[in-house]
Amino acid sequence: MGLQSTKHSKVKQANILMLGLDSAGKSTLLYKFRYNDAFLTMPTIGFNVDMIETEKDFTLTVWDVGGQEKMRQVWCRFLEDADGLLYVVDSSDKQRLEESKKEFELVLKNEGMKSIPVVVLANKQDVPGALNAEEITRRFHMKKYCSNRNWYVQPCCAVTGEGLSGALRTLTAFTKQYRRSKETLTVFKEIKTP
Repeated sequence: MGLQSTKHSKVKQANILMLGLDSAGKSTLLYKFRYNDAFLTMPTIGFNVDMIETEKDFTLTVWDVGGQEKMRQVWCRFLEDADGLLYVVDSSDKQRLEESKKEFELVLKNEGMKSIPVVVLANKQDVPGALNAEEITRRFHMKKYCSNRNWYVQPCCAVTGEGLSGALRTLTAFTKQYRRSKETLTVFKEIKTP
């Protein structure tokens, strides 16, 4: 009875955390998402935040946090209210791939990221020799580390915009589902509490 009379609020907004090593292309991706244009960017000291309407009446608030080593130490401060993770990988930089993978694993092990949906952007696909999505999936052990959540690896190019609309569609679907499940869990807890 209580469930039938409970009104669920329609999910209208989700907080997205965009992480990755410095020079992976996070800020360029954010500006391409938001303005559909490539901008000359500088390394992010701190963070950038922007709102992207992905569907009518649904907005992603994207937090682009700097990826320099000093900034990675404070990533955990941004994890608590995330509804989704965009992890950006420079798929052409094979020398830093292991470092990126280790940082990714640390983020996923954080208690605040439990079951948060993940979209990995295999960026810089326009660079000859860039690893494809299947190779990033394998090297990042996605099936192992993301077995308890929705996840997807999207090949993309921040400069041309290739793959970005697909990434936003997938992320939007994942975060809406995640938010609905969180709201349902909250309703059940409220019903069980006397």
